[in-house]
Amino acid sequence: MSLIKLSNSWAPYLEQELQKEYIKNLEKYLVAEYKKNKNIYPAAENLFSALDLVDIKNLKVVILGQDPYHGEGQAHGLSFSVNDGIKHPPSLRNIFTELKSDLNISIPESGNLTRWAQQGVLLLNTVLTVEAEKPGSHQNRGWETFTDEIIKTINKNCDHVVFILWGSNAQKKSVLIDTTKHLILKSAHPSPLSSYRGFFGSKPFSKANNWLKKMKKTPISW
Repeated sequence: MSLIKLSNSWAPYLEQELQKEYIKNLEKYLVAEYKKNKNIYPAAENLFSALDLVDIKNLKVVILGQDPYHGEGQAHGLSFSVNDGIKHPPSLRNIFTELKSDLNISIPESGNLTRWAQQGVLLLNTVLTVEAEKPGSHQNRGWETFTDEIIKTINKNCDHVVFILWGSNAQKKSVLIDTTKHLILKSAHPSPLSSYRGFFGSKPFSKANNWLKKMKKTPISW
């Protein structure tokens, strides 16, 4: 059972990383969890949806989450996003509230953010799997090292990317980013626990678009 494999534009940049011992150990752990009939989110086929939907050459924005949603039917491989027809989780509701305040965009019915990914927004979690109803259950298994490598790859091989880092976990990645090439936007996390401590009013969407335009890139239609 091979779970951790890439067949997209990111593969040439990350194939050596996928041969490392920590990745093999992570895969063994995940396979063992599946064999115990545990519910792991997102579904195995959606593990790398964030990378599948964004060609590295077209990357404009990175929005970094923590680990996937742990409720049934929610996680589908894109940070903060849920499939069509799924109730908006609290963090996503707050993201849409800030979007309306920032750009006067009506709150959408669907919480599916695939439309952002298709425009070059990488919706990446620092940890890519989670056990049902157990937030943080797959932390410190190796995913953090792998997503560090993704950030390093972007930093080295892309120009003028906006990194939107919400919350302390995401902001730890800022040390991997060259601010002479890229823009970092930091604020509190959009979760109800912290959204009033600097997330609301941070205007990340207009700031990202203004910078993209300055860099002669097409802004995101949020």
